[in-house]
Amino acid sequence: MSAPAHDDQHPVDSIEEVTHKIPLALPIYGAIVIFLLAFIAVHMG
Repeated sequence: MSAPAHDDQHPVDSIEEVTHKIPLALPIYGAIVIFLLAFIAVHMG
């Protein structure tokens, strides 16, 4: 008796696909938000 083969493809979880990009995306979006807030503050005052 041999071990079962693990050749079957399991469906790719969309959340699992995105979570490894979060550490890169959060600082980028944070920098954009800070830049936009500073831009607004400079032009309002």
